[in-house]
Amino acid sequence: MERNFKNVLVISFGFLLLFTAYGGLQSLQSSLHSEEGLGVASLSVVYAALILSSMFLPPILIKKLGCKWTIAGSMCCYISFSLGNFYASWYTLIPTSVILGLGGAPLWSAKCTYLTIAGNSYAEKAGKIGKDIINQYFGVFFLVFQSSGVWGNLISSLILGQSSNKEEISEEDLACCGAYDCMTSDATNTTGSAGPSTSLIYTLLGTYTASGVLAVLLIVIFLDQIKSDQAETEREITKTPSFWSTFLATFQQLKDKRQCLLIPLTMYSGFEQGFLAGDYTKTYVTCALGIHYVGFVMICFSATNSLCSLLFGKISQFTGRKLLFAIAAVTNFASIIALLLWKPHPNQLAVFFIFSALWGISDAVWQTQTNGLYGVLFEKRKEAAFANYRLWESVGYVIAFGYSTFLQVYIKLYIVLSVLVVSMVMYGVVEYIEAKNSPGISTIPTAEKKKIGSIPQETHM
Repeated sequence: MERNFKNVLVISFGFLLLFTAYGGLQSLQSSLHSEEGLGVASLSVVYAALILSSMFLPPILIKKLGCKWTIAGSMCCYISFSLGNFYASWYTLIPTSVILGLGGAPLWSAKCTYLTIAGNSYAEKAGKIGKDIINQYFGVFFLVFQSSGVWGNLISSLILGQSSNKEEISEEDLACCGAYDCMTSDATNTTGSAGPSTSLIYTLLGTYTASGVLAVLLIVIFLDQIKSDQAETEREITKTPSFWSTFLATFQQLKDKRQCLLIPLTMYSGFEQGFLAGDYTKTYVTCALGIHYVGFVMICFSATNSLCSLLFGKISQFTGRKLLFAIAAVTNFASIIALLLWKPHPNQLAVFFIFSALWGISDAVWQTQTNGLYGVLFEKRKEAAFANYRLWESVGYVIAFGYSTFLQVYIKLYIVLSVLVVSMVMYGVVEYIEAKNSPGISTIPTAEKKKIGSIPQETHM
């Protein structure tokens, strides 16, 4: 097997094992640790630390440790979060959330750098075009990685579903589920019923921790270290800017009014994913069905999201992005209104999955098309533009998880709805500006269309 491709597979399956654990844990945080909002507070801290991490850590660690050991070390940060969940408290979960957030940006940056170097290295030997090989490598990576959402949630539902403590939920408790939740009620605690035993929770956390450890071992044992001269050459080719120049470029990008107009749309991505992970899983699914159903419902979201990401990446060349944004906005708008009116009940099992599927459809548009939009509008300033994308999406997550404990669900739904409306109005202004400045030009260039289908959903971090 060609060595570079072997390394791509090692990284891909390493990330699959790592995010099988983290993805499953993220979906369960609000339900497992609902006391004083510890679960959602920990997720808010993760994304706040990620913002700080992305500003300065990646270039420093990659230069000092190299890509291989940066990946391995950052993966250990994720394992610490799994360990913190064994004895969850403000003194264990918050510090490990900070550690995870600090490890997140170097992990993804080192992965991108490694795959880029591997692709260019193989292309040079084979006499092929570098960007074509790099796109192939990223395609393989995301093909493997995207399934982590399915496996992590499947593990949680299968293990927690073995609970012998399942009880029928009373109508009184069911009245506290949904948009008008009783914030102090036991109905929205970790159970939705009597809940899984401590031993089952430990079994789940042990499985997730083992998955993370396997990921680190896979990288340490089987991933080849990139030679220092290769990495140096890559740095020279890409002319990686210093921390301060990147930091300044990120905020100088805000001088472009189109970037400012896109801030609500970018933040909305964090808001809507934060609502699904922090509120829908807890006050709808766990409250009415039990925690063992969270995994199954999130599998439905992940599967729909992945399939629609692929589909929308393909059909965008025929429909243009405006139609897809309109479909996503209408789908989300209708879902939010329905969630405000619906009283969840175990007899309506299919409805829980319908909502997660609809959310997956719209989220696929927000991820692929917003990334594509940034690439098209800011083609000459991609690095600063995508730094803004990561920054404002993370701010959306931090705010969504941050206020989760203090507000009732219906208020949060109105907030998400308001951000959606503002996002679409400002996005419309951006399209108007573009149409005025570039009449007759296709909405999405052909080269960009090819990229959109394989864009990461860093919502899973």
